[in-house]
Amino acid sequence: MRIGALSQATGVDVDTIRFYEKSGLLPPPARSDNGYRAYTQTHLERLAFIRHCRALDMSLADVAVLLGSLDSRDPAELAQVDRLVASQLGKVRARLKSMQALEAQLVALQNRCDADHDAHPCRVLEELVAAAHGEACACHAETEAPKNP
Repeated sequence: MRIGALSQATGVDVDTIRFYEKSGLLPPPARSDNGYRAYTQTHLERLAFIRHCRALDMSLADVAVLLGSLDSRDPAELAQVDRLVASQLGKVRARLKSMQALEAQLVALQNRCDADHDAHPCRVLEELVAAAHGEACACHAETEAPKNP
């Protein structure tokens, strides 16, 4: 199959496929008589594997490690896969914790809203301006307010 068909089958952009080839994540395909790249089912499966790993927010370096382990099936490398997944899980959990803190800040800010904007100024904007001036705001404790330079 040609690169356009591979792209369509996997949902991976043509330029990204070429990048993966140059990076060594995807083996170079054979060339047909007219010079076009001729991709196989193996390329399709490997590209789908890479895409899935990237959807799990794994770095290209981690994907390379996983592909190496997939190719070799060496028990020592398979143990590295476990460590890599555990590390990725730790990163995701840290991001979740950070996102939950962000959610709490936004809820606190939203709770300052008085929907009657005809009768009152926008409290959310007032809070954001106060924070920009280094004052405490509803979404940050006083000790966390940005400092004036």
